[in-house]
Amino acid sequence: MTTTQNLENDHVQILRLTEIMQKMAERKTENVEQLELVVNLVRKFADGFHHAKEEDLLFPMLGKKGFSPQHGPVAVMLAEHVQGRAFIKGVADGIEAFKEGNREALESVYSNLEEYAFLLTAHIGKENNMLFRMADQVLSSEEQALLLVQFDDVEKHTETAYQTLNAITTINNLATIYLN
Repeated sequence: MTTTQNLENDHVQILRLTEIMQKMAERKTENVEQLELVVNLVRKFADGFHHAKEEDLLFPMLGKKGFSPQHGPVAVMLAEHVQGRAFIKGVADGIEAFKEGNREALESVYSNLEEYAFLLTAHIGKENNMLFRMADQVLSSEEQALLLVQFDDVEKHTETAYQTLNAITTINNLATIYLN
């Protein structure tokens, strides 16, 4: 397995989560528990686990190969991670306002869910089809191996491993509700 294949495996689950988010918005769910689960999944799995592998490990390695974090494809990916966090904050803020009695806040929740899902679907397409292919070309087999060891360390961390297993189970449970 290569570094990029590892990340693409995460993308499979994250894309499934974006489909769930789109269905939640489309169906205008008012199930606060499920909406909060989605926020938690994004923050812990997509952002906390997956984006951490990219931002803390892959992107710095690509930086050593001349990929600037201020310009070019890595910069775009980093900017989109920030934009995605803002959408998820909008979802979380909307949920809190709804819980406090503001029914109109749900429209903000739905809008942010849809915007995040749209952003992430396009973002993953750029990573899978462009950035990761570039990474495959510039990273040596030794660098790939080092990154995989570092990814493995992240994945074996007790809390992270639990969160990953729990996230995938939760995504599958939500998919049963929203995608079938």
